[in-house]
Amino acid sequence: MRLIGHLSEEPGARAFGDYLYVQGIANLVEHEKQEGWGIWISDEDQVGRAAGLLDEFRKNPGDSKYLSQTKSAEELRDQEKKEQQEYRKRIKNRKNLFGSLTSYGVGPVTFALIIASLAVFSWSRFGNALEPIRIFLITDFTGGYVDKSLPEIRHGEVWRLITPILIHFGPLHVIFNMLWMRDLGSMVEARQTPWHLVLLVIIIGALSNLAQFYFNGPKFGGMSGVVYGLIGYIWIRGKLDPGSGLFLHRYTWISSLVWFFACLVNIIPQVANAAHAAGLVLGLAWGYLSSLGRK
Repeated sequence: MRLIGHLSEEPGARAFGDYLYVQGIANLVEHEKQEGWGIWISDEDQVGRAAGLLDEFRKNPGDSKYLSQTKSAEELRDQEKKEQQEYRKRIKNRKNLFGSLTSYGVGPVTFALIIASLAVFSWSRFGNALEPIRIFLITDFTGGYVDKSLPEIRHGEVWRLITPILIHFGPLHVIFNMLWMRDLGSMVEARQTPWHLVLLVIIIGALSNLAQFYFNGPKFGGMSGVVYGLIGYIWIRGKLDPGSGLFLHRYTWISSLVWFFACLVNIIPQVANAAHAAGLVLGLAWGYLSSLGRK
């Protein structure tokens, strides 16, 4: 803060402080024993303008334009206080982020995705049989032939762009993905809207599935492309737009990247790396673009 001068009387100093506040200049009026009432300006860039207004005030402190600003200043402060309270409601305690999600419960869209994934997992005999779930594959390759043009989708079976996210191969695969989805999906639903999560899942799911298909073929499945998309989205959106209420602890972000690269270099084999990469890039891009122009 920068001191721009003193005024001898408290009523005049308070009136001038209110006048500055209405003009958009944040300030502090503080009593100093020997000098009187000091006028402190919060923003260095506003110091010159405030000093000029102080000179004008000293020439005519009884001007009605100064005395009439008290009510307007009070209204502005009340409005700012309400905005800060609303902001605090949206920001959760970062140290207890995932614990705080329990107060929201699992969002309806997140719950539906988890139930659908578990149902498909059971239907596929716990990931051991693709024949019963052929309709959920991006293309039917069970006969041994793979048509890269995706004929089923071209002929109207557009759900195949999304449904591979419901397929999982083994208990650990489905458990880890559902735990991530429970936390990340519920966060987006609680702090934005269920429809926002639907849009994220559809677009990130479809594009990450296509990336995996064209890089590594049709035998794949899992929610991890969407999960990495949500990780990227929540991390960058929360970083650039704290008012969104989204936040990912840096240790969570780092651990997800460690897992990503462990899969990429085949320390953990048989993983849909192309889906992970596409989902992460899409999530980061979406989070960045959606944060533009927001505080």
